[in-house]
Amino acid sequence: MEAAAGGEGPGCGCKGIRSCLLCEGPAQAAPPPQGEDNFTYCPATGLAVGNEHSEFAGWAFPFPGVFLTEEFISEDEESEIVELMDQDDWKPSQSGRKKQDYGPKVNFKKQRLKAGSFIGLPSFSKKIVTQMKDYSVLDGFLPVEQCNLDYVPERGSAIDPHFDDWWLWGERLVSLNLLSKTVLSMSCDSEDSIQLFPSFSKEKELSPSGSLAQTSACENSGKQRISCTSSPRLVPSKEVTVAIHLPRRSLVVLYGDARYKWKHAIYRKHIEHRRICVTFRELSAEFSAGGRHEELGKELLGTALSFQGRPV
Repeated sequence: MEAAAGGEGPGCGCKGIRSCLLCEGPAQAAPPPQGEDNFTYCPATGLAVGNEHSEFAGWAFPFPGVFLTEEFISEDEESEIVELMDQDDWKPSQSGRKKQDYGPKVNFKKQRLKAGSFIGLPSFSKKIVTQMKDYSVLDGFLPVEQCNLDYVPERGSAIDPHFDDWWLWGERLVSLNLLSKTVLSMSCDSEDSIQLFPSFSKEKELSPSGSLAQTSACENSGKQRISCTSSPRLVPSKEVTVAIHLPRRSLVVLYGDARYKWKHAIYRKHIEHRRICVTFRELSAEFSAGGRHEELGKELLGTALSFQGRPV
């Protein structure tokens, strides 16, 4: 898309190449690229499984670094949280989103930050953060920043494939998906290849004398499994995109490879109704115990965990 295609329309926060339905106008030649996911992540097995009508049908590969739990909060809790959010202003953001930020003022390009007007995470998040302690993947997770993003189809809300910063933010990105389901699309720009393995359903497993029954070392729980004894297939990473389906009120954690090797995106076509994403971020090692900016990190965490904040 040409840089001139983006621009601020009424209530629009787009800049540069970013655009939304508010600023594109009738002259827009084509919508932004939507991406086509050719694999789907299976939370029960940790596998990315080739979609039925793609060229990768019948193939799968391990996709580490994702934790997904459904119904993290109740429907009543969801309603209460959204009602409290809507009592504060939503600021226009890029690509048809609106946002509420609770965190320090940061210049990522120059690697500078200060507390600014940040006085803590909102009070309603205290219960959410406490509940995170029930999950081992979030052991020791202390959020220093919260970002609420509001998506609606009428604005063409989306977010392009990107990495979250890792100078200030730590390994785990934690997002709570509210009001409607969506799809988190994962893509990789690496020049490396991915090793795919033949996949099969549990129901189709052969008898003990059959070849597929000899793959117990690499079997996974759930219906889908991979055969490590059959010949693998190498494909360029750039040809692979993985859909992570996020049900309403689910919590997803990205870490490891899913955080540092794979970009994540939300495409317009996956926003069917209003959706709010609440993302919590922890500090990087540089701002944690033993890090170069440990004292500043302590100060920011103390502020964040007071849970007395308003959007900055």
